[in-house]
Amino acid sequence: MTSTAIVIVLDSVGVGELPDAKNYDDEGSNTLGNVAAALGGLELPNLGRLGLGNIVPIVGTEPVVSPAAAHGRMAEKSPGKDTTTGHWELMGLVLVRPFPIYPQGFPPEVIRAFEQEVGRCVLGNKVASGTKIIEELGLEHLATGYPIVYTSADSVFQIAAHEEVIPLSELYRMCTVARRILQGEHSVGRVIARPFVGRPGSFKRTANRRDYSLPPPAPTVLDKALSSGCRVLGIGKIGDIFAGRGLTTTWPTKDNTQGLSLSRMAVVSREWDLVFTNLVDFDMLYGHRNDPHGFARALMEFDAALPDLLSALGPRDVLFITADHGCDPTTASTDHTREYVPILAYGARVKPVDLGIRSTFADLGATVAELLGVPWAGPGKSFWSLLIAA
Repeated sequence: MTSTAIVIVLDSVGVGELPDAKNYDDEGSNTLGNVAAALGGLELPNLGRLGLGNIVPIVGTEPVVSPAAAHGRMAEKSPGKDTTTGHWELMGLVLVRPFPIYPQGFPPEVIRAFEQEVGRCVLGNKVASGTKIIEELGLEHLATGYPIVYTSADSVFQIAAHEEVIPLSELYRMCTVARRILQGEHSVGRVIARPFVGRPGSFKRTANRRDYSLPPPAPTVLDKALSSGCRVLGIGKIGDIFAGRGLTTTWPTKDNTQGLSLSRMAVVSREWDLVFTNLVDFDMLYGHRNDPHGFARALMEFDAALPDLLSALGPRDVLFITADHGCDPTTASTDHTREYVPILAYGARVKPVDLGIRSTFADLGATVAELLGVPWAGPGKSFWSLLIAA
């Protein structure tokens, strides 16, 4: 009987500031802990039973004497705190240099090249919250047809456009142009299409977002698994983050509910050796919008749906639950935060040991590789031997 490794990334669900958080202006950040404190308590009974409350203090989700899962936290070794860096490190690729960021907006040579190729001027070109900049510049965008370009504390080139002004096909073409231009010293981690609809005062971003990432510069565990004959499925924005690399196929999603449903479907089908899922709502809908109540609600919805996923696991399957960075909605900033991420490992044959603090996210990738019997000589130290009884 084969084993399936299921990796669920709770996008932005960090569990406390890293030692170097001060270098990122993230001192005091603790996404999960601060959300729970802001609400006066956060009840996550199923995650609590696995041992989430044993990793970090969570008001309302207390430590348990006998956790059902192996539990710990992982530190990010790569510089940065963005989605691409976090996911790449989870799969064994540790960056030496961070992706470039643009706190003053993109330089004239980048904007000129982009405007020339798309045949339109741009609006914005500054650091901004996505929801705020479309309210600020949406009316001018409707009048001119100019795309709204903005960035954040992360390495992103984001293009916002109303779907009735710039059709999705044209917006996606613009992103392809930007991705081609943003190479070399300007190799941003992601170009992101940010379509929206509505009228001034009630603009709303749609689910037709699309990410255009750089391809990983070195092999990842996904690449090694695929080349070893494993069937690898990416759910959510995994395909975008890895530029399609190392994946047999991808299933895009519109929200966390669909991501969890597809993950369960994949497990039940017994067709996949590795299922890698990103649940983005925590980050996109709540973390970046400084909405701790929405963040908490999404966590409770995940917790309530978790038993259905656990019940689908086969006797040799292992479910890993983790995150890629923080995005503390209780802070003044709307940016990602430099934090530890949780690691929970659950399965019929998994010993519920304390994994402590892992020195890199890549330990997860190394563990997945060993579980699947995939050779891996890259970064990370597998904790597979800790999980399985001799």
